[in-house]
Amino acid sequence: MESTKHSSAEGTNEHQLNAGTTDAGTREPGTTDAGIQSITVIGGGTMGNGIVHVAAMSGFPVTLVETKQEYADRALLTIGKNLTRMVTKEKISQEQMDQTLGRIHTSLSPAEAVANTDLVIEAIPEQFELKKSLFDVIDQHAPEHTILASNTSSISITKLAACTRRPPKVIGMHFFNPVPVMKLVEVIRGLETDDAVTQAVTELAMQMGKVPVPANDSPGFVSNRVLMPMINEAIFTVYEGVATAEDVDQVMKLGMAHPMGPLRLADFIGLDVCLDILHVLYDGFRDPKYRPCPLLVKMVDAGKLGNKTGEGFYKYG
Repeated sequence: MESTKHSSAEGTNEHQLNAGTTDAGTREPGTTDAGIQSITVIGGGTMGNGIVHVAAMSGFPVTLVETKQEYADRALLTIGKNLTRMVTKEKISQEQMDQTLGRIHTSLSPAEAVANTDLVIEAIPEQFELKKSLFDVIDQHAPEHTILASNTSSISITKLAACTRRPPKVIGMHFFNPVPVMKLVEVIRGLETDDAVTQAVTELAMQMGKVPVPANDSPGFVSNRVLMPMINEAIFTVYEGVATAEDVDQVMKLGMAHPMGPLRLADFIGLDVCLDILHVLYDGFRDPKYRPCPLLVKMVDAGKLGNKTGEGFYKYG
């Protein structure tokens, strides 16, 4: 999933943990006890650039892989803006910002970028065939010891692992948006994921200032298995004319103490992402309770995807 954050992305940097402040952090920045010393992140979108940000902040050299240089440059610009805001708010020094940016490199070739790395984190769109193709390339060109992690929010880690020759070294590392702020990382074990790989990724998440929570492979894992039916039911409530989007959100904020209502949250996540995850849940469980609301399908077909297109259940200026 691309987000379960219950507030605006505007706060992306205000609560960023500095590297070395976690319980895992007596070791030197940029290394783990398991030997992870270099990281490659494939995909520089909202989630990818956030992962690059926190990895580089934690002292790791990071290679950001994108399909076009303009996309890589856009990701670097976002990271730079976020770091600048942190400097302005005196969360980090200018020297720390410069050091962080100096650890980030870009590449347009996944094969070349993974040829000498300890961990690959895939953060491309939530579509199995795309991820399958990418994992095939990574598996062919990455060293034997390299761990392959996916930031998928719902796709089976076991199924992704089966696309490779190294299922024991494949794991889920599901970050939450905005990555520099949100502490949670779901660490998802596939059927064959090795204990040592799970420990290595758990340790790395702590090194990044995150709180790793383990889960076994299942559609939607924990977060989206619980969250998406709530969002879908909120959409059905609007679809059936029970209440407006504003009123549904108001009930959940004032009555259930949610910092953000489910429909505003859906816009923030991206309605297309919500639909993709619901399809994964429905296909995985074959349970009608995961059937996407027709209104959600229509809005995605109309290109009204939420924040990123300027209109979803709300309009954004």
